[in-house]
Amino acid sequence: MNEPLINEPGVNETAQKFLHVPVLYREVVEQLQVKSGGVYLDLTLGGGGHSRLILEANPDAQVIGIDQDAMAIGAATANLEEFGDRVTIKKSNFAEFKPGKQKFDGILVDLGVSSAQFDIAERGFSFRNTAPLDMRMDQSQDLDAAEIINTWDEKEMADIFYKYGEERLSRRIARKIVEERPFETTTELAYAVAGCFPASARRGRIHPATRTFQALRIAVNRELEVLETLIEKIPLWLNPGGRIAMISFHSLEDRIVKHRLRESESLRVLTKKPILPQEDEVDTNFRSRSAKLRVAERKELE
Repeated sequence: MNEPLINEPGVNETAQKFLHVPVLYREVVEQLQVKSGGVYLDLTLGGGGHSRLILEANPDAQVIGIDQDAMAIGAATANLEEFGDRVTIKKSNFAEFKPGKQKFDGILVDLGVSSAQFDIAERGFSFRNTAPLDMRMDQSQDLDAAEIINTWDEKEMADIFYKYGEERLSRRIARKIVEERPFETTTELAYAVAGCFPASARRGRIHPATRTFQALRIAVNRELEVLETLIEKIPLWLNPGGRIAMISFHSLEDRIVKHRLRESESLRVLTKKPILPQEDEVDTNFRSRSAKLRVAERKELE
């Protein structure tokens, strides 16, 4: 655990952008049962919010934090600096992480996109500001949203909009995109998608492009495929009695988490129903409203 924190350029500015309140902050610490000498794995490090809670819960706990986003790593490096060698940070997609012989007393997976990724316009996750069509969590990868929108055929796009966004107008949207492309910015795409909906839907609480943008993000980052791979591996990384806490934000993720945890012969599910944020948390952190926490425990070895 003596590996130094990764140093990134511009860390102070980045850290400020990534500062946010982690969701289900009380419930995560309670469910992980942070203990003295315990080693915990935060597979979705972000700005280090959840890792900080784990480290503060017990002065002898240690954390290994994983993230594929270089900006997040820079932020976490600054935000967790005070904990010294109790923290190790590694850059990796969580499904590709290889812990070697290391076993953990608890593992946290927060499947939500970081607030900073939405709020930093140039990352292209949101249609609220004009930005390039990007959406890559790992900006070293080749595939981005622009490539999907401007080169994939109509059927391929319609399929991902329906499968990953549960968008009932998927075919109409894909057809319009093919007719009007190329697209360069998030706002151009959002405007085109909104034009596929009747006027009444465009005035609703949820922007008509929300599901399409969700689908694009999932496809760019292979989120559901990576999640399936992760849950298959995770039981092998836990000590007997160690816990896995998984936070999801939409039905596609939650469905996978729910069924895969139940199907694992090595895990005992501790949450028959997902744990939801308390009212006071939703009041102060609106983005927590759709969070669901499921927890499972590694069975004792026979």
